[in-house]
Amino acid sequence: MIREIYIKLTFLILLLAVLFYDTFPYLLYQWNQGDNNYCYLIPLVVAYLIYEKREELSAIPDAPSWKGLFAFIPGIALYWFGELAGEYYTLYLSMWLIFTGSLWMIVGWEKIRIMGFALLLLLAMFPLPSFFHTRLSLQLKLLSSKLGVMLMQSMGLSAYRTGNVIDLGFTQLQVVDACSGLRYFFPMIIMGLLIAYFSKGALWKKITIVISTIPLVVVANGIRIAATGFLYQYFGKTVTEGTFHDVSGFIMFIASVALLIPEMWMLNRLFPEKHSREGTEKSSCKSTEIKKHSPDKSCTGWSRWFMPPQFAVAGTVLAVILVTSHGIEFREKIPIKKPFDTFPMKIGEWTGTNSVMGQRFIDALDFSDYLLADYVNPRGEIINFYVAYYETQRKGESIHSPTTCLTGGGWLFKDRQEVELYIPGRKPFPVQRALIQQNGTRQVTYYWFPMRGRVLTNAYQMKLYNFLDALFLHRTDGALVRVMTPLGPEETEADGDARIQHFLEKALPVLDQYLPE
Repeated sequence: MIREIYIKLTFLILLLAVLFYDTFPYLLYQWNQGDNNYCYLIPLVVAYLIYEKREELSAIPDAPSWKGLFAFIPGIALYWFGELAGEYYTLYLSMWLIFTGSLWMIVGWEKIRIMGFALLLLLAMFPLPSFFHTRLSLQLKLLSSKLGVMLMQSMGLSAYRTGNVIDLGFTQLQVVDACSGLRYFFPMIIMGLLIAYFSKGALWKKITIVISTIPLVVVANGIRIAATGFLYQYFGKTVTEGTFHDVSGFIMFIASVALLIPEMWMLNRLFPEKHSREGTEKSSCKSTEIKKHSPDKSCTGWSRWFMPPQFAVAGTVLAVILVTSHGIEFREKIPIKKPFDTFPMKIGEWTGTNSVMGQRFIDALDFSDYLLADYVNPRGEIINFYVAYYETQRKGESIHSPTTCLTGGGWLFKDRQEVELYIPGRKPFPVQRALIQQNGTRQVTYYWFPMRGRVLTNAYQMKLYNFLDALFLHRTDGALVRVMTPLGPEETEADGDARIQHFLEKALPVLDQYLPE
């Protein structure tokens, strides 16, 4: 007969599944991205790790504890922040904390300790936020490109690197996201964790194994890039795409994992450990002294289904949050003052041409309305003007920062900083200003986020104010304003700054007629 504890845990898991139901489609979408395919295996690995401890777990009686609230309460707080701020990763952490805290309250700390590694590994099923993922991918691309160029030069090739573009003379290779090494970065760390977990040895040795996975990925990817450059002169594009490209990456991953086992063997050989027979006997004696669980017969009938009280509290709190979050509308849709298709294409001396964004970008950005236009002055200078407006920001419908979108498009950010923008007749306000580069092209860009009477400059501020304003004002509307201008070969950044500020002097009073206050 199934123990009542399993029925109660299943009930709480079902409550959690309903509470976080609308995060699962996006989570599956993330899993289907090339860099996150490994996430599908994490729940299976965790299930095996817990199954492997089944005898040890069954030998220990359940010890309900209110200490589980130390995880449960922060999980509830993160749920509301993630729900109202529209932040998925915060919701993922909330889900994990509530699950772990509920489990802790019902079965006790001793069982949580035994399942500790498996529960921590469960966090690996949640892909990192896109801004962190993009920056990490960029750094891995640059490191791998540098190493690849060094190796190609050692093989006699004339190779030079500019950013993530490698010039071989007879061709140019661009180290794109698929070649960054990130696809194998997290699986490699997870493999290092599993090897360390199942290996016998001191903690410092296990930490060394895990840390060593990072340089292994970079070196393996650098060798892969160097081999691609060397073979390109004989086989052409065949080595940069298709089956060869995928198989070469998989081979380097297998080779890197294979190196971890002899690494652990070498550490144990060079630094042997002395095992005390007395300690082993004490450990064995201690394990035999564990008492089997004897059910509490003080509760009979229906009352036993509400015991322990920790289960009743967890279930009640989750049920109340479920009803509240789905029964109360915390956001109102605030429409734009005027649609952007009426935005003038003649602003002072600047003449604009509307651009139509591809449908896949419209679907991904999920804005309510947008303006994308190129304005040209009589001297032929260009301003790219982009404004995206959101009536409300929900999960998956929040504003995308240019640092994520432009970096994902291959642009490198240089000298990004927050500056005060001074426009005649207006109060100075903060903007993010940066020089971006790609394949020799330079552009100066300014961007900021007008939000319900505020001007914000980063995603962290947006999330915080979305949470507060959803809670107190029932509003999360906002916009992104991005202005870019390309620099000529002889132009300086100061020329780009002056051009943008001259354009905004004319454009901002017009934009005020469109965005809600």
